[in-house]
Amino acid sequence: MEASRPASADLSHYLGALRRHWWLALAVTGAGLGAGAVLAQTMPKVYESSASVLVQSVDQDTNAQGGRTKGAVNLDTEAQLVGSGAVAAKAAALMRADVSPIELAKSVSVQVPANTTVLVITFKSETPQGAQSGSHAFAEAYLRNREETARAQLDKQIQSLNLKVRQLTGTLTGINAKLAAARPGSPTESNLQSLRNNSQNQLNSLTGRLNELTTTMVGGGSIISDSRVPEDPTSPNTLLNVGTGGMIGLLLGLGLAYLRERFDRRLVTATDVRDRGRVAVLAALDERSTPHFDDVLQPYGPGGRVFNRLRNEVLASLEGGEQIIVVTGTSRGPASTLVAANLAAALARTGSDVVLIGAHLPDSVVDAAPLARMLGVSAVPGLSDLLAGRVALGRALQRTPRIPSLRVITTGGAATAAGLMQSQRLKDTLETLRRQSQYVVIEAPSTSSSADAQSLASLADAAILAVELRRSRRPALIDAAEQLQRVGTRMLGAVVMPRLSAMQPSQLSTPAVTLPPPMPESDGAVEGPTQQLSFARPRSAEQDSADATAVIDLSNAGAADGDDK
Repeated sequence: MEASRPASADLSHYLGALRRHWWLALAVTGAGLGAGAVLAQTMPKVYESSASVLVQSVDQDTNAQGGRTKGAVNLDTEAQLVGSGAVAAKAAALMRADVSPIELAKSVSVQVPANTTVLVITFKSETPQGAQSGSHAFAEAYLRNREETARAQLDKQIQSLNLKVRQLTGTLTGINAKLAAARPGSPTESNLQSLRNNSQNQLNSLTGRLNELTTTMVGGGSIISDSRVPEDPTSPNTLLNVGTGGMIGLLLGLGLAYLRERFDRRLVTATDVRDRGRVAVLAALDERSTPHFDDVLQPYGPGGRVFNRLRNEVLASLEGGEQIIVVTGTSRGPASTLVAANLAAALARTGSDVVLIGAHLPDSVVDAAPLARMLGVSAVPGLSDLLAGRVALGRALQRTPRIPSLRVITTGGAATAAGLMQSQRLKDTLETLRRQSQYVVIEAPSTSSSADAQSLASLADAAILAVELRRSRRPALIDAAEQLQRVGTRMLGAVVMPRLSAMQPSQLSTPAVTLPPPMPESDGAVEGPTQQLSFARPRSAEQDSADATAVIDLSNAGAADGDDK
């Protein structure tokens, strides 16, 4: 079970994803800002105006027990009455509006300031004058409705008192008539006088109450702060819309950047190889230290120092008796060629006897013999000729002129070694080289383009993956690791380099040192006769191609003649 990564690693992964896809987050954020600005320009403008109404208590006011507002007036109820149909109808009449009262009431909002008996009535409209007139109309309509309601309640009380007064007056008239007919000093006279006194007292009380009600001035409140014409619209808020659009765009951009990173199968950094591919990184080359196609890296340059450290790690990782190292790539291209050649050169500079075997046919005919050009040896004969039985091992081995401890077996002539990577001759050749040299580096094709990489890895002791960033993909890396694991080859790790540009014909240059094919020798010999060095002038690509073709044809013809003899 894999151990969980620390939080710092996750944060570094997210920051790396943002750094790689910053353009996406920036583009979406810019789109959000632009959308907010466009929305602010296209949205209809809304103006607001407010009027403050002081609500006065009237006799019919009652406050609910436990209500939010204190006092005789329940301001929460009054706030709901402002938007009622009756008030809206009166406001529509005052405004002379063509809109229905129900639609008009939707533009009204009421606030109740704390610890006051004030209602703040706000009205929204598309014009400043409409907002001012609407707020004033609703405030006036509310006060009129409150006054009418109070007046109606007062009229009902007066009407009820008048009825009671008329009833008591009739009752008192009857009592007086009976009292006039009663015998003086009789108990009847005494009872009638008592009834008359009670009725008179009630009549006097009702008359007093009636006089009080008829003189009462009804007032439900007043406007203490009238509405004004607003100067600026309250909506849309340009800064708020642009800021909100930018924030939404930023969040969306970050989400898209993470999703792109999550579902992007390309390997962009060395961290992706280690974290997403679960492959240890032995060395990571940058643009300054990445090898080119013309030569192996100098030992004391930036790239040479990287391969020197890679050599030390490889030597420390090899166990006793392990000598053969296969270098394969995760994608088509020259990555494995560059890594194998520079690793073999770094091993040979220590004085060890190293053999570099080129088993990777180039993907392009532009540079048909990259190892021969890089190391200054002849393109033929090579591995294909050796496995086909046309030449012996000693003739296929070529010693490089600038690194005496390094010998090379190139890929060979026109005939390929396809189908011969599992032959017994290849196994015998590797066993012979194992006895006669200290280290053997095999330049294998990529695991995604040929099954020869797996065949060669099965004959090797350890393997190294050459990963070309932005060209290699995570499934290919995982598949390469699984292929090596299935054949039982121990994988040391990966060498990571930036994406390599394609080789153009104009970039080809004749090597500073070229060697003609060595003379035939016996199968048992490894060292060829003394080879003559020749220094060549720079020539055109067409001349180089024609000469290479002639050398290949002559070599094949010579090999055929030797076999006939």
